[in-house]
Amino acid sequence: MGQPIALTKITIEQNKPPHRQAFVDGFEEPFDFGTHGGVKEFYGHDPDVEYPSTLDHIVAAAGG
Repeated sequence: MGQPIALTKITIEQNKPPHRQAFVDGFEEPFDFGTHGGVKEFYGHDPDVEYPSTLDHIVAAAGG
């Protein structure tokens, strides 16, 4: 088996739950994760600021 083409270093910081930030090596700005809409209602969150959920990022990465 060959060597990996690329490895990504990611650091996750938990802010005021459910807000998290992902710092991806090579990018200056972090990616924000949290809850919104039906997701926040399902989990009973009342965030100060709504952010895309983890699932939103996965769906976007898969091409919509």
